[in-house]
Amino acid sequence: MLTDIEIAQQAELLPIRNIAEKIEIQEDDLEYYGKYKAKLSEALFKKLERKPNGKLILVTAVNPTPAGEGKTTVSVGLAQAMTRLGKKTMLALREPSLGPVFGIKGGAAGGGYSQVLPMEDINLHFTGDMHAITAANNLLCAMIDNHMQQGNQLQIDQRRILFKRCMDMNDRALRYTVVGMGGKTNGVPREDSFQITVASEIMAILCLASDLADLKERIGNILVAYNTRNEPVFARDLGAQGAMTALLKDALKPNLVQTLEQTPAFIHGGPFANIAHGCNSLRATKLALKLGDYCVTEAGFGSDLGAEKFFDIKCRFGKLKPACVVLVATIRAMKYNGGVKKEDLTKENLWALEKGMVNLQTHIENMHKFHLPVVVAINRFYSDTEEEIALMQNFCKKMGVDCALCEVFAKGGKGGLELAKRVCETIDMCSEAESEFRPLYDEMLPIKEKIRIIATEIYRADDVVYTAQAEKAIKEIEGLGFGNIPVCIAKTQYSLSDNPALLGKPKHFSITVRDLRLSSGAGFVVALTGDIMTMPGLPKEPAALRIDCDNNGCITGLF
Repeated sequence: MLTDIEIAQQAELLPIRNIAEKIEIQEDDLEYYGKYKAKLSEALFKKLERKPNGKLILVTAVNPTPAGEGKTTVSVGLAQAMTRLGKKTMLALREPSLGPVFGIKGGAAGGGYSQVLPMEDINLHFTGDMHAITAANNLLCAMIDNHMQQGNQLQIDQRRILFKRCMDMNDRALRYTVVGMGGKTNGVPREDSFQITVASEIMAILCLASDLADLKERIGNILVAYNTRNEPVFARDLGAQGAMTALLKDALKPNLVQTLEQTPAFIHGGPFANIAHGCNSLRATKLALKLGDYCVTEAGFGSDLGAEKFFDIKCRFGKLKPACVVLVATIRAMKYNGGVKKEDLTKENLWALEKGMVNLQTHIENMHKFHLPVVVAINRFYSDTEEEIALMQNFCKKMGVDCALCEVFAKGGKGGLELAKRVCETIDMCSEAESEFRPLYDEMLPIKEKIRIIATEIYRADDVVYTAQAEKAIKEIEGLGFGNIPVCIAKTQYSLSDNPALLGKPKHFSITVRDLRLSSGAGFVVALTGDIMTMPGLPKEPAALRIDCDNNGCITGLF
């Protein structure tokens, strides 16, 4: 059996100009990054602005096992299958972060015969977007420290600097650091910390900005610190927005690549859904909607995280109106939610499967709260038995939702034809009134009320508890006039609650908000719950141990 990377390396890629020609993008609008990758010009957006939008399909999932449930693979396979049906379909995905690539999951460009290519490039440096975001983020940090060193005209309080350094790697040793050591010429000593690039506000801004002017304005609006008079200091006060925008001007342009079956794919931006808003860039999605009759996109982790933020943040800001939700579920995830240990998930267990499907039920119900039709994609793994598959199919039938067995990992687009047909039929059948999308809450509500609605309606919590630090943060944020923006809850992906050990559909629990951070440039408030970290660590046996490069430059081990 071939590995993902072996399948990718044996594939015959079309030159990216050929992929562009298929969707009527002229060569003048391509900025080449080698033979198989290109960025798309600013001029293309203006050429397409009068074109009508295609139908937007969101792929999300149930609460996953630690290895994930193949949501990206299903997204790629669905787009390939819809192309096989003769539908003009675009794919819009996030860029992988180097943290997971070298951490627990390995590569993140799909899998099997449903991948985006060139797989090695996409998983590693790609077109340099992650590096540009990291550089822009850390330029602002350097300018903060330099300002204090050079007289501190803004009177920044070194104890209240909010903006953190970042790097695109899992490195727990950098969660808490001290900078400015070594004497007067080396800066002002202070506590600092790093977060992973995909959790940074710069990443969120890049993914939500509408154009270069909007990007620059959002960067200027970043709250970086408070001064000694307890007044806010923004990035624009330091004059940082111009240079940061210069670093990001090319990173703002969406990237065009292809799938194994030459379906056009826009890979751009990569915020995590457990600690950020978890969706690819708004610009890439909008471009895909203009160029195709259908756009398949995804949101990270389970629907309680990625889909909720996709609807309440990205769709709100971008005025997007999804047509359908594809909910990825696996037999093994249901058994995991039913109490089966990771090492036993390949064994048939109908009792645990039936018990764990309450998690699937909750995610279906949650998606209906956004007034959208749902199709369940049962992503098949080799260990699934016919009895287990039939049990899940019958469960979906009782829930009144369409479902389809999905075998896109093993068969590519051919293995997703049933799913593609169900999705197209669902979109065609739903009238405008029946599929009228609405966000979950009114952003003008107080911060606590918005958090309460998400916690009780989506997580099914009884209540929300706030620490003293969280109460203080809410008072400050609302005092600055930022109470009327969406909330982005940072929470574990493994449970509907803030405790990863509570699987299935937990009952009688409270969500604890321990702190809140204002992302005034991105336009939302981040609420930190449980033990969620914005700088992950590497596992005991990281994926990096399997990755290698031979003397001819051939990479192995990226799954």
